[in-house]
Amino acid sequence: MPQTIVTIPCLADNYAFLIHDAASGDTALVDAPEPGPILEELANRGWRLSHVLLTHHHWDHVDGLAGILEKHPAKVVGASADAERLPPLDVSLSEGDTLIIGGEAAQIIDVSGHTMGHIAFYFPDTGVVFTADSLMALGCGRLFEGPPEVMFDSLAKLAALPPQTIVCSGHEYTESNAKFAITVDPDNPALKQRVEKIRADRAANIPTVPSILSDELATNPFLRGHDPSVQAAVGMQGADPVEVFAEIRRRKDNF
Repeated sequence: MPQTIVTIPCLADNYAFLIHDAASGDTALVDAPEPGPILEELANRGWRLSHVLLTHHHWDHVDGLAGILEKHPAKVVGASADAERLPPLDVSLSEGDTLIIGGEAAQIIDVSGHTMGHIAFYFPDTGVVFTADSLMALGCGRLFEGPPEVMFDSLAKLAALPPQTIVCSGHEYTESNAKFAITVDPDNPALKQRVEKIRADRAANIPTVPSILSDELATNPFLRGHDPSVQAAVGMQGADPVEVFAEIRRRKDNF
């Protein structure tokens, strides 16, 4: 049976997620920005944490861990490649490894680029991928550590997942991402429609995360470097999609 996903707003614009298996009682937390909202959600639902899944080492994804573990002594899971920068890990994983949560095997995907050693957790039976600051709603994370080629390859892995996959990313950046996206894909009717919905949702304080991969494939400019209309909009007709991606990321950094 598919597992239950709960989205938890944290800090100013972060998201953490719970994934709960009713049959076993296993509950995994994806990232730990701050303890308060996460502990409150667990208490309200009567769930106990079995695992904490860390995507990368940035403070706004790990600083709440100690306070959470005081109440829920769960196994801490993270990337072998970034173990020296993460809090102490009980389980270290690399791309191609699997992790059993309840009755489902989560697949580990290396999505380096925002940071090196950033991982995503893909639950194929439930149809959800936790991408944190790699693929985001209408965007992708800044390239703090990896070159464009690395992030492009990481996004390509995620883009190859089934289109109906739910994408749980790490921040409520979608409205600002939408303002930028329309500048590099202005004639995309699906994007125009999505931008209007995002504006309405945010005006009503409705989260725009999670999103659906099919929507990202149709509207996210960071996944569309191969599209002739996007290439034309940035003056790079016929260019290598990696170079187009790099130019789009450069423009977003200066937007």
